[in-house]
Amino acid sequence: MFAETREFSPTQFAKTRCTTDGTASFLAWSGYLYSFMPDEPKRKLFKIVGMSVGRCIDQGDGVWDFTSREVLLYLDPETGEMMRHWQNPWTGEMLPVVHVANSPIQGTFRHNIPAEVDGDTTTFIFDLFAHYPNPLADDPKFVEYCDRPMYSAVELFKLAVPTADLEDPSTTTVSKLTLSWNRVGPWLPWMKMGQRAGNLIYSANGKKVKDFHELPAILKQEIETRIPMFKDAPSKKTEGTEMTSWEYFKQHFDVYSQGATFPIPTQL
Repeated sequence: MFAETREFSPTQFAKTRCTTDGTASFLAWSGYLYSFMPDEPKRKLFKIVGMSVGRCIDQGDGVWDFTSREVLLYLDPETGEMMRHWQNPWTGEMLPVVHVANSPIQGTFRHNIPAEVDGDTTTFIFDLFAHYPNPLADDPKFVEYCDRPMYSAVELFKLAVPTADLEDPSTTTVSKLTLSWNRVGPWLPWMKMGQRAGNLIYSANGKKVKDFHELPAILKQEIETRIPMFKDAPSKKTEGTEMTSWEYFKQHFDVYSQGATFPIPTQL
């Protein structure tokens, strides 16, 4: 039998993604990052490990604000060790690795959300297609770091949770969440790939964890020593645009050019 499509309220999704009691909630994932180029076999470029710390804030009438911060680290694909520099296999150039440290990432849940219900398990499926002007395309100094004038990428998410937790009004968060994440996108600007044809493919899976201490050790170490603000989610939504890896690179281009170590340290 095929799964049944049902709609769930923003409150039910809030306890899927976060909690309904206003506390911070953590997701963690790991996988691999591959190159996908015309007329060339795939390359496994990095192992990846990431986390998101999010908070859902009740705005009343079933509407929830969502705030979060996100870290993703690029590791040696064989040893799993942190990579601070990377030798581009196509150009031979040694480059600083710009790990992801995006804050804020935010939104609002105000409408019902469809999901696939298969007995004990409900799966939220989000196929997201982004297409907007590349923030690096309007400045000639980024020509070696910007492969196309429009940023285009697709991200495919699946979040699977117990159906009973969604239907139980006394629960503030789901007891279990497993996720899969796949992404097809352009070269990262710090790779300095110019206008070479090709894309990056991310393949990862993960889960909701109880708290910061249950994150992978390499993430905890990096956050505690360099970016401690990522131990918690923002307390409220803020005005302005969300942070992306492209905006982060643009913001820190000068220190990247000087060979800085990323992520750039931030304080609480």
